Amino acid sequence: QVPLVESGGGVVQAGGSLRLSCAASGRTFSTSVMGWFRQVPGKEREFVGGISWNGGSLYYTDSVKGRFTISRDNAKNTVYLQMNSLKPEDTAVYYCAADSARGRTIGTMTWQYNYWGQGTQVTVSS
Repeated sequence: QVPLVESGGGVVQAGGSLRLSCAASGRTFSTSVMGWFRQVPGKEREFVGGISWNGGSLYYTDSVKGRFTISRDNAKNTVYLQMNSLKPEDTAVYYCAADSARGRTIGTMTWQYNYWGQGTQVTVSS
């Protein structure tokens, strides 16, 4: 099992930065692909980015490329989402997710992840 707990959300002005953390428990974290998703009310949860089990592969959705960076520390069972140059349209609940079952490909769909955190709110004011 990979129970996940996000932290680091909050309110920030446009152009500012936040770093989200996702702490995992369980021995399968270090072999899991980790993803970050976000969701606003009335819309589907969307993929933000993902990182392979060893950090060697990264993939981001176009809207965050160059602004967001995902990293992981397997010794601490933690994955991070560094968000810079934030925009009001980045406002959402952010979720981390773990894919412990499918192998090493970074998935972009919610059904490809089998563990989810509870989410943390990020609000970017203009």
